[in-house]
Amino acid sequence: MNDVRTAKNGKEEVLFLTELLGAQAYLNGKKAGKLEDLIAVDRGKLAEVTHFQIARPFGDPPLRVPVPKVLRFGAHGFILDIADAKSCERALLAEEVLLKDYLLDKKVLDMEDREVEVVYDIRLVRTNGNLYVSDVDISRYGLLRRLGFKALADHFYKRADAAKKKLIPWSYVQALPSQLGSLEGNVKLNIPKEELADIHPADLADIVEELDSPQRVAILEGLDTGHASDTLEEVDPAVQRDIVFSLRKDRVAQLIGEMTSGQAADIVSVLPADERKAILGLLEPAKVEKIEEILEKHETNILNFTTGKFIKCRPDMTVKQARRKFREAARSMDVVMYFYVVDEKDKLLGVIDIKELFMAEDEDLLKNLMAEHVISLNPESTMKQASDAFIRYGFRALPVRDENDIILGVVPYRDVMNLKHRMLG
Repeated sequence: MNDVRTAKNGKEEVLFLTELLGAQAYLNGKKAGKLEDLIAVDRGKLAEVTHFQIARPFGDPPLRVPVPKVLRFGAHGFILDIADAKSCERALLAEEVLLKDYLLDKKVLDMEDREVEVVYDIRLVRTNGNLYVSDVDISRYGLLRRLGFKALADHFYKRADAAKKKLIPWSYVQALPSQLGSLEGNVKLNIPKEELADIHPADLADIVEELDSPQRVAILEGLDTGHASDTLEEVDPAVQRDIVFSLRKDRVAQLIGEMTSGQAADIVSVLPADERKAILGLLEPAKVEKIEEILEKHETNILNFTTGKFIKCRPDMTVKQARRKFREAARSMDVVMYFYVVDEKDKLLGVIDIKELFMAEDEDLLKNLMAEHVISLNPESTMKQASDAFIRYGFRALPVRDENDIILGVVPYRDVMNLKHRMLG
């Protein structure tokens, strides 16, 4: 029986706590109970798992079996090598931590006691006969495993890069107080929130689509408004409708308020008239006017689809400076795939694809990299003209500029094409 995954060096085996919980334990060929928890002791950079806690039927006290007394273990079962059950009935020591009971589903706090994420799983490493806790898992893969979608989690996990796996090393977790229990307390980090990458909205959307309605609501209620709004945009339209019906109307209004007018119209276009009216009644009048014009007039002016949240740069800026600006500003932008090069009066001089920027040398100037012939729309363009341009040229966003080449905004591909598909067929 070998349910763990072997690392490339062949010396370590990696597994996750949720894969083991509930596995059957056997003693002398008979069922002795099921794995209820793991007991660990903090060793600094790692925590060592010292015992397996086996829950027994009929109200018998749990067995706390030392790791060396478990011959083989994995998701399908444990074989215990103990003389009798009584020898493993004992109380917890002050320094011992129950990993599932004390850590799973706890909120992760940063140094300033701000909520960061939730511990969904715990990464374990087995080496030289010892078992260690190496990381706590706050990723979407951990959440999927926690919710019982192990196969789906494994499918995504194998294809993910290290950043998306969202593992927090045990060394970053502060020492746990001895009174911490299953119904109280949180996990605290020795690192600030800013060092933890956010789960990308597209990744969160994948998770949300796999959950039932109450779980979807719980996730979108727990996220900050901007992140939740971005996630809702990425969700499949059929799931969007379920979410909008399930969330509080004021929360839906908050999320839609963060979107561009085109994105907002895309969301509310699938709602019944009474629901749409109730939600629009909670938005700013100027936003509502743009949304209603988009919904009522299929040939509406393209300016209703523009966003001002895009990256503008000066022509004499270096690639290194532009990359720094991207890191600082991208999180609040609606369009991040292009850098628009403008002069001091916002006259559009050129455009640079983000891929080209990150492949260029640090000291290259943007004016030497930009494409000067820019395909754009004008303020009188319609949704149909915009969609034709997207289909013809294959761009992911198009700028809108006036007769003096002043950039007025940028139209994202999705805002036009998704809504065109729904409204015009």
